[in-house]
Amino acid sequence: MKTLFQSPTDPQFIQDPYAFYTKARHETPVAFWDDYGMLAAFDHATVHSLLRDKRLGREVPKDLRKPVPEHLQQFDLIEQHSMLEKEGDTHRRLRGLVLRAFTSRRIANLQGDIVEICEDLINRFPKGEFDLIPAYCTQLPVRVIARLLGVPEEHGDDLLRWSNAMVAMYQANRSRAIEDAANTAATEFSAFLRSYIETRRNAPGDDLITNLIAAEEDGTKLSTDELIGTCVLLLNAGHEATVHSMGNAVKTLLEHQSSPELLSVENIAETTEELLRFDPPLHIFTRYAYEDIEVCGIPLKKGQEIALVLGSAGRCEHIWDQPDQFSPSKNSKSHVAFGGGLHFCVGAPLARLELQIGLKMLFDACPNLKLAQTPRYADSYHFHKLEQLIIAP
Repeated sequence: MKTLFQSPTDPQFIQDPYAFYTKARHETPVAFWDDYGMLAAFDHATVHSLLRDKRLGREVPKDLRKPVPEHLQQFDLIEQHSMLEKEGDTHRRLRGLVLRAFTSRRIANLQGDIVEICEDLINRFPKGEFDLIPAYCTQLPVRVIARLLGVPEEHGDDLLRWSNAMVAMYQANRSRAIEDAANTAATEFSAFLRSYIETRRNAPGDDLITNLIAAEEDGTKLSTDELIGTCVLLLNAGHEATVHSMGNAVKTLLEHQSSPELLSVENIAETTEELLRFDPPLHIFTRYAYEDIEVCGIPLKKGQEIALVLGSAGRCEHIWDQPDQFSPSKNSKSHVAFGGGLHFCVGAPLARLELQIGLKMLFDACPNLKLAQTPRYADSYHFHKLEQLIIAP
């Protein structure tokens, strides 16, 4: 078994993790990543297979669960009721209830809202150079998810603050300060949602929270704690990934001096898939083995964790010719940026819609858009996101 050494906080790796991925894939599809202390799968075939292998899952095996420290109690309470961290009947029930409310029709009906929000944000752009991340990439998804949930948009800054603090828990540079901030955010976020859920129980509206309250399967409804966990997941996962996808996408299009034709009505869907393949926002998703198995001839014991390197799978030379080149003609939809299997991202259709509309409207409104500074990625692995994106419209 090959052992690889690569710190996820190394400055060179942060700016270009793909060079390491290519070297890893050329040596072996699966290796022991010493810095993470676990096996890691790098090629598309293995990652794609393991995402769908029901012998693995997200939920921590009972005999491996550790006592939750006092300073993370509130954060853990939300995690306990998140369908992302559940398997089996619990995951099936939670996901089924969410999908009853998070319908394709409801997502399609958000198209007008997305267009309206994009127009408003573009009209607010300052003159001269500015950072597109807070001005556009961040605001679009958080305002969309607020409208979807039925939460007043004026709470957007709070939602962003809570989301950023909680999601930082999954970064390689996690510290005690990050843990304290995440627990505080979880406390405040939970209190806000609990109050708002009670409001919607007494005064239903045409929003996702109302529909989640009403959703029922076999006589069972979501508990208040499950509603809170679900709403937090929808905001954190949906908002965070879309922000980084949008920033990475604009950077890619500008660096490659892409033709406006790529963002035409006929081509925007294909271009979006290629952008997600080429520079995705999430680079690692982990799984626990629920029984002894072999991965590419390497034993993975029951209870051991394996990293599925999504960012590497999207650059796999066994699937795409010249995978390090950005080319929307690559038939990119087989990428794994949204995961796969039972945990395939429920928000993928909404994320695609936001990217397609948001990118087209941005470049239509700013046809001479260009980079004003060289973009740099943030020390936030396993998220792959930009520190800032200074552009000149």
